[in-house]
Amino acid sequence: MEIKIGVKQSPREIVMESDETPKDLAARIEESVKADSLLSFTDLKGRQVYVPAAALAYVEIGTEAARRVGFGA
Repeated sequence: MEIKIGVKQSPREIVMESDETPKDLAARIEESVKADSLLSFTDLKGRQVYVPAAALAYVEIGTEAARRVGFGA
């Protein structure tokens, strides 16, 4: 699934792909924001992104869309 992370005071967003379930990810984000701690994300290639919870502007969690193939797509 695709994750978009907006960071305060930054015009760009962080976009990454993850295999974590949306429910688990939302619970981790909520817990981190409540505790005002460092939030870590790992993408499909194993890269890690760390964002302080206080710097989060938004987190958009997308759904996994099946790729369409062919002329009718």
